Amino acid sequence: MKYITQFLIILGFSFAGEAIHALLPLPIPASVYGIVALFLALELKWVKVNHVREVSTFLIAVMPVMFIPAAVGLIDSWPYIAGHWLAYIAVTIISTFTVMAAAGWITQRMIRQRKEGNQ
Repeated sequence: MKYITQFLIILGFSFAGEAIHALLPLPIPASVYGIVALFLALELKWVKVNHVREVSTFLIAVMPVMFIPAAVGLIDSWPYIAGHWLAYIAVTIISTFTVMAAAGWITQRMIRQRKEGNQ
């Protein structure tokens, strides 16, 4: 029952993201709204980490499986993207390194702020 409750909490935030996406005319995916709402609820202690820990750990563990449909979609779309494959690879590499650099920079900044705050 604990796992079902944890899954329903995460699913509720996912549905909330869908509702926000339907209400706001912004080009932001519904999943982003949902994950930001869950993050805020965790930060504000409206939802405790132990209320979603086990199911979120499981979902992270099976995340690579979730990319299989996208890969199959790419294979099905090959006739459309075959002429532009170099651009796709360049964008993928550049965006990957940009995200990695931004995540590393933000993480380092947060660690420094916590160290300064604890002293």
